[in-house]
Amino acid sequence: MDSIQMYRTSKAYWESIPATVEGMLGGFPQISSTDISGSNKFLRRFVKGPNAKTKTSRALDCGAGIGRITKRLLLPLFDNVDMVEQNQNFLNEAKNFIGDESSRVERYMCCGLQEFTPEAGRYDVIWCQWVLMNITDDDLVSVFTKCKKGLAENGIIIVKENISSSEEPEFDEEDCSVTRPRSLILALAKKSGLRCIQEEKQKSMPRDIYEVRMFAFQ
Repeated sequence: MDSIQMYRTSKAYWESIPATVEGMLGGFPQISSTDISGSNKFLRRFVKGPNAKTKTSRALDCGAGIGRITKRLLLPLFDNVDMVEQNQNFLNEAKNFIGDESSRVERYMCCGLQEFTPEAGRYDVIWCQWVLMNITDDDLVSVFTKCKKGLAENGIIIVKENISSSEEPEFDEEDCSVTRPRSLILALAKKSGLRCIQEEKQKSMPRDIYEVRMFAFQ
């Protein structure tokens, strides 16, 4: 399958998904609080810890969906958040889902991540969770490269993704997602000129789903 067909199939799949937390989490809404707790602990060491260097002016939520991560993780820590999401229906629901704090979401950008270019130097943190699996390896290198340019001084890119149980990528024909091995994620980031400064496995996830890992890149 070529990349054009892959993106077309993926877009159609997500257009069939309801704009709910359950939809965003692939039918596993019960993992949301565990996920957010792990993400919060991982992120805080960079923005709130005694050795924190990353500022908290603005974050970017990539593949933001209805704003689950924006609402529960990023807005409590950052002054403002931008959201980029290819599904307009999800963005339309985001203001309702986020509620009053949606006034601090500055930009709702409807765009596939592979086509998106962040404004240079705009973001202290760029958060990419369960979205990079929807783009090709070549486009991921491009996304990483563009995101690096979008970072403010001491900014970081955080990737949180499912990890393949083998050393080979696993392709899902239904939604055209690719679950990559840890080594491939690191290799593609390195190819983009990024270095991994911290890595951690998400704890307390159900045994019947993929391992989930968090990476911080600069």
